[in-house]
Amino acid sequence: MSADLDPATKTELEAAAFRRLVKHLQERSDVQNIDLMNLAGFCRNCLSKWYLAEAQAKDVPLTDPQAREIVYGMPYDEWKAKHQAPSDAAQKAKFDQAHKH
Repeated sequence: MSADLDPATKTELEAAAFRRLVKHLQERSDVQNIDLMNLAGFCRNCLSKWYLAEAQAKDVPLTDPQAREIVYGMPYDEWKAKHQAPSDAAQKAKFDQAHKH
């Protein structure tokens, strides 16, 4: 049974949960995007693209680099240089298998 929430409260709770998810992903830089994709089917890049799509739907001027910075907590190139490790063969194989069409 879902809670009977007024729309404003529901939006506030969803926004708070989103901020908490983003903060968690920023703090867990040890978790690689490919691992997120392999386990959950989405990653930080997906989240930033969803954010950008929602901004565009509301005519909010936002660029892809800006959306990524919101999710990553820093410019994407900086995050990659600091935290992104090369994917190993097993990670790539799992990704390829999961994303076959």
